[in-house]
Amino acid sequence: MKLTFERALAQTRRHFFGQAGLGFGAMALNQLLASERSGDGHQARIAARAKSVIYLHMAGSPSQVDLFENKPALTKFHGQNCPAEYLEGKRFAFIKGTPKMMGPVFDYHRHGESGQWLSELLPGLASVIDDVCVIRSMHTDQFNHSPAQLLLQTGNPLLGYPAMGSWINYGLGTANDNLPGFVVLASGGKTPSAGKSLWGSGFLPTLYQGVQCRTDGGDPILYLSDPKGMNREARRRTLDALRELNEYQHEHVGDPETLTRISQYELAYRMQMSVPEVMDLRREPQHVLDLYGAKPGYVSEVETAADPRRLYKGDDPTFANNCVLARRLVENGVRFVQLYDWGWDHHGSSPGESIDETLPIKCQQVDRAIAGLIQDLKQRGLLDETLIVWGGEFGRTPMMQNNVNSTLKPGFYGRDHHPHAFTMWMAGAGIKPGSYGETDEIGYHIGENPVGIRDLQATILHLLGLDPHRFHFSYQGLNQRLIGPTDEGKVIEGILS
Repeated sequence: MKLTFERALAQTRRHFFGQAGLGFGAMALNQLLASERSGDGHQARIAARAKSVIYLHMAGSPSQVDLFENKPALTKFHGQNCPAEYLEGKRFAFIKGTPKMMGPVFDYHRHGESGQWLSELLPGLASVIDDVCVIRSMHTDQFNHSPAQLLLQTGNPLLGYPAMGSWINYGLGTANDNLPGFVVLASGGKTPSAGKSLWGSGFLPTLYQGVQCRTDGGDPILYLSDPKGMNREARRRTLDALRELNEYQHEHVGDPETLTRISQYELAYRMQMSVPEVMDLRREPQHVLDLYGAKPGYVSEVETAADPRRLYKGDDPTFANNCVLARRLVENGVRFVQLYDWGWDHHGSSPGESIDETLPIKCQQVDRAIAGLIQDLKQRGLLDETLIVWGGEFGRTPMMQNNVNSTLKPGFYGRDHHPHAFTMWMAGAGIKPGSYGETDEIGYHIGENPVGIRDLQATILHLLGLDPHRFHFSYQGLNQRLIGPTDEGKVIEGILS
């Protein structure tokens, strides 16, 4: 059936007004796509401190008790029954009955002029700690991985909302027409619990969704290369024909996503030339690769293993390679680079997830690379315009997880999910180095300067030059915002330089 005939059949009064609305929406989207470089956050622009973001998410949530929170009182109570006040009326993912208190497993030392406490597992971060602001008073209202990750990255614990990178890509656009504004890199053998929804565009045009680049030895981006037998000229003719078909469909149906599809095809065509060059780590001098601990062309067996945790090795350079790529991407105008590293969910219930055995391996995989990233950005003059964020989706309990093992023993040291207090850190553009907030004597509750998820999101938008309260996208009759519908989210003024 011809499209024109279908359209004629559908012309009820209600459908007419619906189509008229789509027509106006298409006009608006045309304007939006025409200004792709500058984004569509003009209604909320403020002075910017940062041009780009590198977000390092440790999926599963690292133990702040064993990495950042030196708690002598907790060490004193190690092995004793947890007091009832910390259990009554509380919800846990796995803890049952009365667990044992569990002090930090590793030694702590002060570092830098700021004298910040850091675990012995983080010598790399310790070497650059005076460039970092450690936020020790984070909290969330989600205690399971998927909803907590979604809340952190999309502003809502439910599926269907745009990722933070998509919001920023929509608001600011990309500084390089030949690269996407939002790129995702993953390591650790699996994607986070919430999956690819963490870099989806939700109700925003799909043009703004994250583009995942692979690090498993194949093409950096799936389906970007031309099929066998097709050269670049043939590809251009094919895209021209597809554009004409899509324009015809849009003329007769009026779906604004059709315009987005055209734009995505054109971006993919331009990326064929730019992505291979940017993603080629062999272009980096050896001393830079050594700074990160990177190895171009390395493909880890972990990335295809059924249970990657049993194969983890401290010298696996996959995360380090991704950190080098992140620097190369922001250097070339990518607005938001998201790194996910899986394997930080240390419950101590089975082999490969114990704090005493696996946490040192995971720290070894990322610590040198993170320090190298900060040093590299700094020496290139990019740290002043690049915001780095590190953390998980929540914290870990100061008591052991006891649903499988009721006694503390090597190889099975684990902690349950803890939303009430955890640690993240930020560095770079607009961030004042030091420490912010603190927890009580055992790290269970926040002692001062609480920082919620919406506060973190508001601060990131603020540093990028987007007013978090005015920056929105109209959808289903509401002005949707990354920070949600209330005024709960506040910029964390105490960490700004």
